[in-house]
Amino acid sequence: MPDARKTAIGGQALIEGIVMRGKHVAAMGIRLPNGEIEVTEKQLTPLRDKYKIAGVPVIRGVVNFIESIVFGYNCLMESAEKSGIEDTESESKLDKWLTENFSDKVMPVIGVISAVLGVALSLGLFMYLPALMNDGLDKWLFKGGIAAHNLQPLVEGIIKIIIFVIYMWAVAQMKDIKRVFMYHGAEHKTIFCYENNEELTVENVRKQIRFHPRCGTSFMFVMMIVSIFIATILVLIFPGLRASRIVWTFAKLLVLPLVMGIGYEFIKYAGKHDNLFTKICSAPGLWMQRISTVEPDDDMIEVGIEAFKYVLEHDENLDIK
Repeated sequence: MPDARKTAIGGQALIEGIVMRGKHVAAMGIRLPNGEIEVTEKQLTPLRDKYKIAGVPVIRGVVNFIESIVFGYNCLMESAEKSGIEDTESESKLDKWLTENFSDKVMPVIGVISAVLGVALSLGLFMYLPALMNDGLDKWLFKGGIAAHNLQPLVEGIIKIIIFVIYMWAVAQMKDIKRVFMYHGAEHKTIFCYENNEELTVENVRKQIRFHPRCGTSFMFVMMIVSIFIATILVLIFPGLRASRIVWTFAKLLVLPLVMGIGYEFIKYAGKHDNLFTKICSAPGLWMQRISTVEPDDDMIEVGIEAFKYVLEHDENLDIK
């Protein structure tokens, strides 16, 4: 087999599709209801090209994360529309009534409310709940031993990881989400096929592994591990932070950008290097991809190939030196 190569192209699974993202060009491939594949070009204008500070290590991780969330959400909504999932025949009576009577005024408000509720759920599930459970364990089971030995961040981090794994497993049981995870697998396999210097064919892509170190799932796991270390430092420097659950949650929110920045730098490093250090640190995230990725069918692989080829042909300087 030819020597492996690295590429800056990354991707995201969508509803019945995949978006492949280069440095300045992205391509969204969608399997339309009629069976055809539609590839739509998306121009990218990263903030790092406009402002030098957006390209500074650690800071670029926060900027990239926000840009990716906004871009990915827009692509996800567009894929839902194009794939036919929002077909009026499958809408509930309430959905039809809202669309017919309040589409121009209320629907954007509903979108904002949904986003706020989503953020609130995330904060409650992965920040407030672990802290609450940690306090409960310390009070009723360990009799204050966790606090006495400054082990709160470690125990809280372990609880957070357990909640994350259970959450991902539960979501993966949903039929529609499983198809998204299958496209996720197709995205990884397509990128691996290119990085292994093999021709982008369904047969070659199918035989690739589906666990990639630059995956967003790995990024989330790295963030949780980094947050344990940073939270431990906070507790040692400011012991009083843990006195109030609200104050402790707010403190973790304040250092979240630092956690994201460090996590991004590791994922970027792991994408370029294959050594013992990256293998050990990437192992938990790669294991989690056994849940967040599923073996795709050939139709999904075709979508990934078409989107990847488009970016490859229309973007420049994509190989990582």
